[in-house]
This record gives sequence, C-alpha cells and structure tokens, in this order.
Amino acid sequence: MSTPARANRHHRRPRGEGQWALGYREPLNKNEENKKNDDGLNVRQRIIDVYSKRGFDSIDPADLRGRFRWFGLYTQRKPGIDGGKTAILEPEELDDRYFMLRVRIDGGQLDLAQLRAIAGIANDYARGTADITDRQNIQLHWIEIESVPDIWARLEAVGLHSTEACGDTPRVILGCPLAGIDAAEVIDGTDQIRDVHDRYIGDKAFSNLPRKFKTAISGCPAHCTVHEINDVAFVGVVKDGVAGFDAWVGGGLSTNPMFGKRLGVFVRPEQVHEVWAGVCGIFRDYGYRRLRHRARIKFLVSDWGAEKFRDVLQKEYLGYELPDGPAPEAPRDGRRDHVGVFPQKDGNFYVGFAPKVGRVDGDTLHLIADIAERHGSGRVRTTVEQKMVILDVAPDQVDSLVEELEAAGLQVNPSTFRRQTMACTGIEFCKLAIVETKATGAGLIDELERRLPGFREPLTINVNGCPNSCARIQVADIGLKGQLVVNDKGEQVEGFQIHLGGSVGLNPSFGRKVRGLKATADELPDYIERVVTNFSKQRDEGETFAAWVQRAEEADLK
Repeated sequence: MSTPARANRHHRRPRGEGQWALGYREPLNKNEENKKNDDGLNVRQRIIDVYSKRGFDSIDPADLRGRFRWFGLYTQRKPGIDGGKTAILEPEELDDRYFMLRVRIDGGQLDLAQLRAIAGIANDYARGTADITDRQNIQLHWIEIESVPDIWARLEAVGLHSTEACGDTPRVILGCPLAGIDAAEVIDGTDQIRDVHDRYIGDKAFSNLPRKFKTAISGCPAHCTVHEINDVAFVGVVKDGVAGFDAWVGGGLSTNPMFGKRLGVFVRPEQVHEVWAGVCGIFRDYGYRRLRHRARIKFLVSDWGAEKFRDVLQKEYLGYELPDGPAPEAPRDGRRDHVGVFPQKDGNFYVGFAPKVGRVDGDTLHLIADIAERHGSGRVRTTVEQKMVILDVAPDQVDSLVEELEAAGLQVNPSTFRRQTMACTGIEFCKLAIVETKATGAGLIDELERRLPGFREPLTINVNGCPNSCARIQVADIGLKGQLVVNDKGEQVEGFQIHLGGSVGLNPSFGRKVRGLKATADELPDYIERVVTNFSKQRDEGETFAAWVQRAEEADLK
C-alpha cells in the first residue's frame, strides 16, 4: 500500500518550463529575472544619459552583462587570460573595460555612405577593427562606453543601428546579397526583410524572448542564407505560377544542433510579416524559459513537431489557414558565397571577393567604398560566408575593379581555402572562447595554398573557438571546435576537435565524429593536407567531400 508521500510523488505536477502561455510567468533563472525587472530596450537611455557620462565603473552589472546586448554591446575578453580559465573565472574577472559593438546589416545591404560611416567609426573609436560575421553584420572592438552615443548618432545618420543586434531578441535578418539583381532568383525578399524590420525590431512585444531568434528571408537559388539552421526562414518557391515563400522553423546549431523543419505552407509575400510575427509570438509565449541551454525555439519545435506548430500558428496567432505549398528546389550549386564575377539581370555585373576569414579594418572598408565608387557602383553587400560583393558594375569597368581589389588583397578569384575558410572571433576578444581562431584560420589558408596549389574542389573549413558553433562547425566539410589538447611533449596547448563531412543543401548532415580525432593548432596544416590528399585520390567523379567522408575508412580520416 502506497504511503501518502509516495502517492504525492506520483501525482506531482510536471515541472514547468517557464512557458508564459501555460501560466508560468515567474522567472526561473537570473536572466529571466533581469528581463522581468526591466526591458532590455530601456538601457539605451541610461547609456546616453548616465553611463557614457560617468564611465565604465558606473554601469549596473545587470545592464553590463545583460541588457547592453539589446543594443549590440558585449564586454570583450581581458587580454592575457588563457583558454584554460574561460570556464573557471567569474564574468567580472573575464570582462575588459572595452566593448564589442555589433552593427546590424539586415539583408547584408549597404550603400557607400553607410560603409564609410562604419569605416570612420572603426578608425575613430575601434582601433581600426572590423570583422564581417557569418550573419552579415560588422563587429567592431575596443569600444569605450563614453563613445557609444556618438557612434549611434553616426550610424543612425546613415540609416544603420545596433538595436537588438544581440540579446534575447529578433536579431539581424539574413538575406541574399544579390536580391533584386540575380536573374535566376525565385523572388526578391528585400521588401519582406524591410517590412519585418520596420514593424518589429525595437518593438517591446518581441523584446523579451526566451533566447536569441534568428531569421532568414531569401529567394536565392543557391540557398545562400542557410535557411536550414535558422530559427525561422522563408525560402523562395513558386506555387501555381505565383512566387512566394516556404516557411521553415526550428533550425540551430550550438551544442545541440538541429535542422529546421518545413511547415509545409505557402506564404504570399504580403503575409510574410504576419507569419514571422506568429512564429516569433509562439516562441515568446510557448518557448522554454527554465534552462538557458534549452531555451531556443528548436527544442519546442522538436517536441511539438511541425504539424502541431503549424496548427497553433494558424489557430492562435494568424486566425486563418495557410495553403499547402511546395518544397524549395535543390540549390543551384555547391557554393553559396557569391564570390567571383557574374552577370546581373540588367546587363551589369556583380563582383564578390574574399577578405581573409572575414577580417578587414577601417582603412580597407574606406578603400572598398572608393573602389566601388570609382567604378560606378553605389551598393555593396556582406554575405553569410564572411565575404563581400560589389553590385552594379558596368561591363567595361569589371577588369579594372577586379585589378584594384586584388591589389588590395581582396581576392575575386581565390583558392578554395581562401574562399571557404571561416573563423569566429576567438580568444582575442570573446569571453567564451578557449583558443585563437582568426590568426589560426588565416595561417591555415596560407599554408594550404602553399602545399596544395592545385586543389580546386569545394571544401569548407570552419574554425570555432568554443563548442557554441558561431562558425557553424557541424555543417562544414571540416569543422574545427576549439579546445585544449595535450601535445606530444605532454603539454596542454590550443587545439581542435575535428568534425568531418557536415553539409547543408541536398544531403544535410551534421558530419562525422571520428573517435579521438583531435589536433593541436600546430598540427592542423599537416592533418588537413593529409585528409584532403586522401579525398583527392579516392573520390569518385563528381563526389563531394561530405559524401566521401561517409564511406571513407577511419584510417583515411585520421
């Protein structure tokens, strides 16, 4: 016979996940408590009126390590702290008195005045730093709190800002850099990106989400916005002769990678903003808020399934049903970066080029603007592969533009290694990082170009400084996850766990982990040369690296 205590244990209510729609409104962790105490958007005025005038020491810790993110500000890592201390030290011990500032560039779209404004801010306030991210933003470093109001004023004067560039908010909206000019595009998503941005970014209805919320809207035939790994994505499709969008939800990487799921609906262009708001509203109301590592929408989508998610979206948020729609066509080719010279639909050309691992500086951004202007272009774009594109180049201007870019080290016809190696911020500035990434990636490119000059096949190499996958290691051909490893002398040094054969597109896969496959940073060139050489010798005609990895012997992958 059960005792009362045992019976109570069997009938206890399941522990709540902090879902607002189910009545769980009380904060279940410190982050949720901070957000309940004060909306992150309110910190802007304190930065302008108080912190910029009184200095770093006046900043409330809840603002410094929380609400500042709502305006794209993170404290950067104090120099000289090695990776072994990343998980040991308290945040205040890792904090420097300087900030990273992330500039939102929705759709990757910049005019020359905007590019020059960022370049000027980089040189005046950020020690020249500027990194192009894999979400089309530009990140600046060494920012002092006293400078932030002037930086904002300079950005806003040209139509840019940093609102909700970070934080538990709807972050930058990815878009194809060729939107509106690619003759093969299914639909131009520019208006939809602008519509969602103008209606909802900075709106307190969506400024307290369980975690970050990443969006992509594109009709690119190469699927360049990697819709499969966004929280919500709208992908160009055609139904009954009408161009619209296929909706995906629940993609994301980090330590629990998941591919997004199709809702199976056809979204007309004018409905995109309503469907976006519905998906974001479901995340806000039903998203898990108890544990931060389970607070992304992908966990809700995984638990519910696409059918239930669509049902709730239609009944509770839209008030109407969406028709069934077709899946997107297969991506056009194996590269999504738009690097090279290609025709636009208007007879002009676009020119995509590859800064090394996304690292540029203020002078380089000024130079890019000058080169574009000299060749008749007023528009530049950033890509989700840490690259840039100049649009609207007349046929007789292409050769001289390419010559000037190449002379500046901005390669239009790069090697595979230059073209397809990405790196996150790494230990130089990031408080989560364990190892260095940008210099490692750049050095790796130089070494592989020297050793394998004839290699031309597509091959993505993504270098990440920690397990969080900002550089998308799980969907790279060769994904490098930073960690400390032991070298042959028994010393603990910077190194990487190696993931092989990840991909998006036709055959999405999170890649293969080979037991014990790690390398020190110094060993990386030897390892990659060896595995790439094995691939070149063993591959079948037309076989991709990812496909070869799935059938290769473990010995050939080590």
